Amino acid sequence: MPICIAKTHLSLSNDPGKKGVPKKWQLRIRDILIYKGSGFIVPVAGEIKLMPGTGSDPAYRRIDVDLDTGKVKGLF
Repeated sequence: MPICIAKTHLSLSNDPGKKGVPKKWQLRIRDILIYKGSGFIVPVAGEIKLMPGTGSDPAYRRIDVDLDTGKVKGLF
């Protein structure tokens, strides 16, 4: 499975205070997520916030346009 590391974009390390390419550092991994559906292993470094994924039945699937009236159905 491919590996995609979730870490700060401000540094090569997991510490955003160590700008650029710091010397003598270790990448500390706090969690490892496995996304079997998409086939990725995601090590999570530092205090990065992760965005929630789409559920198995997202609300957009219930939105439609009534072709007779032109009104949108299923928004709320």
